[in-house]
Amino acid sequence: MYPQSTWHKSAKTKTVNKHNLVWCKNYIMWGGWTLVVQSIDGINYELQQPFNMNFVSKYGRVFKVFDKQDSGCICFGVQTKDERLFVKFAGARPVRYKGTQENAILGLRAASKLIRIWKIAIFQWTDAECMGKQYNSRFKFFELSIGDRIHILEDILAFHKFVSEQGYVAIDFYDGSIMFDFSNKRMIICDIDYYTKMPYINSVGRMPGSSRFMSPEEFEKGSVIDEVSNVFLMGATAFALLGDATDRTLQKWHADKALFSVAEKAVSKDRTKRYQSIDELTVAWAYARNTR
Repeated sequence: MYPQSTWHKSAKTKTVNKHNLVWCKNYIMWGGWTLVVQSIDGINYELQQPFNMNFVSKYGRVFKVFDKQDSGCICFGVQTKDERLFVKFAGARPVRYKGTQENAILGLRAASKLIRIWKIAIFQWTDAECMGKQYNSRFKFFELSIGDRIHILEDILAFHKFVSEQGYVAIDFYDGSIMFDFSNKRMIICDIDYYTKMPYINSVGRMPGSSRFMSPEEFEKGSVIDEVSNVFLMGATAFALLGDATDRTLQKWHADKALFSVAEKAVSKDRTKRYQSIDELTVAWAYARNTR
C-alpha cells in the first residue's frame, strides 16, 4: 500500500507526497493501544495502523480532522474553491474504534438507508460543536439556558420519532452524536451508523454504545431492541441534557419536576412501565411542558 515510503524506527517523519502525508514511529496511548500519527495538509491525526488517505485531497484542502470518534469512521473538514465540506470515511482504524474495518463500512452503508450515503459520506460543513465527552466543547452545552437545552432535546425527540416511523431503531446514540451550532442555535445529529431495522434481536449481549444511554435489554443477549428501547434512550438523553447522565435523581435535575417525572418513567428498567412509543413519550413531554 505504501511503495513510496517505509516505516521509521525513530521519531522523525517523512513526507511522501505533495499533500504532506506523513507518519512516525509507534507510541502507546489509551489503554495500551499502539498508534501511529499521520498528517494531511499539515494537520496531524492518529490511527491504530497506517492508512493511505491521499484520496481525501480530491475533495479539497483539509483544515480539520476528527479522529476520536468510536464509530469506526474518520472525518475531515475540507475547503473547496467555493465551499466547505464534511467528509466521513469508513475503512481506516481510528484510535477509539474497537471493531473491524469491515463492520465500520457496513455501518456507514446501513446508515445510507436513512440518509442516502455509502462508504464515503459528503455533507455540507457546519460550525456546530459536539457534546461528546471527548471534546472540550462539551462544557459549552452546560452553559446554555435550560430553555435552549429543552429545545435541543425536543429536536432529538422529533428526529427519533421520524426514525421510528421509518421502521428503524436507534443503536449507539449518545451525547457524542449531538452537535449544536451555537451561533445559529441549530441542533445537528451525527453518527447514526448503527441504526437498524426493527425489530432487532440482541445477538451479542453487551451491544455497542455508551452505558449511560443504553437500555437494560441492550445488555441481554436474545432481547428485542425496539421502539420501547428507544424510549429509554430518549429518557437517558433528557437526563444527560437536563440533569445527570449517571445520577438520575430529582436533586440533579435542572428543569421542572413535571418533566423529570416524564424522563423518569422513560428510563424505567422494567420496559412494560415505560412509554410504549416515542410518540407517546413526546405527547407526555409536551403535556408536562404546557401544564407547569
